[in-house]
Amino acid sequence: MRASRGPGKNMSNTTVKYDYIIVGAGSAGCALAYRLSREASRKVLLLEAGGKDSFPMIHIPLGFAFMMKNPKINWCYETEPEPNMHHRKISWPRGKVLGGTSCINGMVYIRGQKEDYDAWAEAGNDGWSYDEVLPYFKRSEHKAEGPNAFHGYGGPLWVEGGAVEDKLELADVFVQAAVQTGLPFNEDFNGASQEGAGDYQHNICKGKRQSAARTFLKACEKRPNLTILTGALTEKILFEDQQAVGVQYSRNGVTDRAFTSGEVILSSGVINSPQLLELSGIGQRQRLEDLGIDVLADLPGVGENLQDHLTINIQQGINGIRTFYEETRPLALVKNLLKYFTKGNGLLAHPAAQVGVFFRSNESLKTPDAQIHFAPAASEPDKNGNLKAKPGTTATVCHLNPKSRGSVHITSSQPGDYPSIKANYLDAEYDQSAMIAAVRKVREIFQAPALNKHLGKEFLPGDQVQSDDEILSYIRSDAESVYHPVGTCKMGIDSDAVVDSRLRVHGVQGLRVADASIMPSITSGNTHAPSVMIAERCADMLLQDAGLKVVLPEGLEANEDNTQTKARLKAVATNG
Repeated sequence: MRASRGPGKNMSNTTVKYDYIIVGAGSAGCALAYRLSREASRKVLLLEAGGKDSFPMIHIPLGFAFMMKNPKINWCYETEPEPNMHHRKISWPRGKVLGGTSCINGMVYIRGQKEDYDAWAEAGNDGWSYDEVLPYFKRSEHKAEGPNAFHGYGGPLWVEGGAVEDKLELADVFVQAAVQTGLPFNEDFNGASQEGAGDYQHNICKGKRQSAARTFLKACEKRPNLTILTGALTEKILFEDQQAVGVQYSRNGVTDRAFTSGEVILSSGVINSPQLLELSGIGQRQRLEDLGIDVLADLPGVGENLQDHLTINIQQGINGIRTFYEETRPLALVKNLLKYFTKGNGLLAHPAAQVGVFFRSNESLKTPDAQIHFAPAASEPDKNGNLKAKPGTTATVCHLNPKSRGSVHITSSQPGDYPSIKANYLDAEYDQSAMIAAVRKVREIFQAPALNKHLGKEFLPGDQVQSDDEILSYIRSDAESVYHPVGTCKMGIDSDAVVDSRLRVHGVQGLRVADASIMPSITSGNTHAPSVMIAERCADMLLQDAGLKVVLPEGLEANEDNTQTKARLKAVATNG
């Protein structure tokens, strides 16, 4: 069976048994397909509800701004009216395409803190401490600047560090201002410590987004033991007694089934993985019975434990230094277009945030609990509600360790119906205090000497917003998701756990979950890199449990990658 990235011929999989069926081709699913299909004796099926990653804007880094509401490549989810956010519905973009959300994210590569993973292990999840997961981060990575104690070389996932080409001077000035407030300069947020200000690392090479599809799938799509089906919406998991034996999916209006002699792995993400478990009879008994779904396993934690990073913009007028506003004026925009399509640089090659800051909202904390994504850009809505650029800059700040918890649950037995998402933002008073303190820190940075000669009027929230109550009111009315939802298929050993430390779903056999939904607690930063690591760990577990020889990653020796992948990396570095 050759890999197929498109619909291909109409065919039935009912007579084929795969060793592994992976549901979802996002950050984790692509990495899992790559790693499992390296074992030539294993037949792997990868199912993706979306289409191919052929939409041009996917591959242009700044193109993410045009994909947040495109239903052709985006599920376009939103929460229920949030009770602590003036009952606003909050937008939750999720990728519906090969590569998943890695095709529409900001391309910032952040792993989180050592303490995040050590907390997972301390909660009873053996094998998930920082020292145990670091080799998997390194194995997946190709660090363009070369390997070191914290970074790998030769893996499929391209990571570039340091300043982006053609970075605007204002980004460096903001970092300087942050350092003037007492924060350290940090040259590697994924190194020994996360705290400080500095350049973000990105999944961008030669002006092209390095999504999970462009990296992991490009390296394995021609393997004869891998089948990739797009436009395939998985409707439920098939069981014989308590053993998962396959999946049912619809494609081109036809319902089909695929069977496995091994295991089914859900990599559908924080919304679709619990949705599929519930549609298959795994979840809270009363909830499923009320919807007419036969209960296979009563797991009260399915869909619970939802966590996300809430972010709020501080927008500042800027004078005497270039911002995106000047770069998008007609003549400058033409120049930027020419630079991008001839040299692969310029404005369009920029990520969502060029530089950032990690800091402690309270000095009594041992580690940072707030993150700033900085962009030398500001905007305002026009009379039609569309955003237009204006001279200014934006620092958006999120609280990294929220105590509030939400949920994702189906509301019908129909696979095509969207589930109900309740983020429950700001439910915990702790989160409110942390967000207020974070806003005050951003304002302090803007008032630092490095920015004095460039500083104009504060656009948002504005000088009239000063007290804690006023700041909190602004957060309630304007804060948005920074698109890092996790936790709805929690890994653990307590009564609310959905999977164990080997990612096996409790109460059934032959079924695992490998994506951000298994996180017991949210990591400190962007979630693409941790999702890839989770898939890398799962792949080794699957192969080990099948009795196959697994070369576990040990430092840099883990990247004994094949010639095909190395050739692709060389081609990307040369041609972008």
